[in-house]
Amino acid sequence: MPYIPHTSRDEQEMLKSIGVSSIDELFQSIPASVRLNEPLKLPAPLSEIEITNYLRALAERNTGLHKMPGFLGGGCYNHYIPAVVDHLSGRSEFYTSYTPYQPEISQGNLQAFFEFQTMMCELTGLEVSNVSLYDGATATAEAVLMALAVTGKNKVVISRTIHPEYRAVISTYLADLSKPITLTEIALKDGITDTALLEKAVDNDTACVVFQTPNFFGILEPVDDISRIAHKTGALLISVVNPISLALLKPPGEYGADIAVGEAQALGNRMSFGGPHLGFMVTKKEFVRKMPGRIVGQAVDTDGKRGFVLTLSTREQHIRRAKATSNICSNEALLATRATIYLAALGKQGLMQVANLCLQKAHYFAGEIAKIKGYKLLFNQPFFNEFAVQCPESPAEVNKTKLLANKIIGGLEVNPFYPELRNLPDGKVGGAMLLTVTEMNTKQEMDKFIDRIKQWFFRYRV
Repeated sequence: MPYIPHTSRDEQEMLKSIGVSSIDELFQSIPASVRLNEPLKLPAPLSEIEITNYLRALAERNTGLHKMPGFLGGGCYNHYIPAVVDHLSGRSEFYTSYTPYQPEISQGNLQAFFEFQTMMCELTGLEVSNVSLYDGATATAEAVLMALAVTGKNKVVISRTIHPEYRAVISTYLADLSKPITLTEIALKDGITDTALLEKAVDNDTACVVFQTPNFFGILEPVDDISRIAHKTGALLISVVNPISLALLKPPGEYGADIAVGEAQALGNRMSFGGPHLGFMVTKKEFVRKMPGRIVGQAVDTDGKRGFVLTLSTREQHIRRAKATSNICSNEALLATRATIYLAALGKQGLMQVANLCLQKAHYFAGEIAKIKGYKLLFNQPFFNEFAVQCPESPAEVNKTKLLANKIIGGLEVNPFYPELRNLPDGKVGGAMLLTVTEMNTKQEMDKFIDRIKQWFFRYRV
């Protein structure tokens, strides 16, 4: 029902019905000492035009990528979003819909979800996808719980090169379980998982090995070695992946991953100051009964026509909590729909072109930065579109005074997450900055970044 304010006449009729003469009389039971005897200290009301202008002025105070170039990544990426994504996902059929409990009136949503599952399976090389999870971090943690349920074992081995926030969420999930779980973290060596330490840590009690490629530093992990080590004792292999990178890199299914998870914000969804985002999970068919979330299946109706329906939905709001695979009771279905439209619009060749632009531009940028005295790549390893740079001074200071002051959004400071990487080889204390390049970054923007860093460095030394 629309909201219609009461008129004075309406108020008088209601007061008369309950036997009081005024609204003030309704509050006579409240002691005068605790009543507010003056108007609330609120600003004067504004007209719709005035409030629109006021809110627009507040929004303009935000610093965003629409105003200046940016190289900040670390799990949230600025990719171009084709106009068709906004146009189709903004239709009321998608934009205002909820869980499709009635398939006969939800075929559009169900088909979009089915196509999302299909595309995620094609990207990852695995067999079954759900219709998304909250974000990459919770998807990874849910995959760990799934591996524990599948294997019945009680040890989880994770690489320290996984996104720090993902590792924190995994730790939080495991701390809340009824039975104790051993969580072992494998140190990094030269920017990748130390496979020698991994080999020692994985044993017959290990439920899963979790790693990320490209990892937090943007580096490609030795996927075949990690897969061999995990499967040697029957542990499941969980791979955290960037879906854009899969247009060029070997998919998880080809190197033996049992579960692939990650963040799909890059597929047609905006950065939006950090959320909401879109988690995905894809696995082997044999593990489908332990998979969290919802799965849409293709069926045939009584007339022989193709149709879609929720096939598996083992959520605690649908079944007894003890039998639920997860307590995640919803997902990011609208963002999954946007990802579906994005992938369909780009197609195989378009996605490969995006991935290749990210790769080539990032390597150009890294090469130019490495030429500046005092700067060098933190690790000499193959990378996709992110790389860590060792700075001669504090990255926070560089970002604030030399980049942001010149309308450039710099990189992510690494050292709060990895304090062991703070010291420079010569014993001096510097810092590392994680930089990200996508197809949205131009050569002119990268050259401007280089120019500002060079100017500052030489002024500082003089």
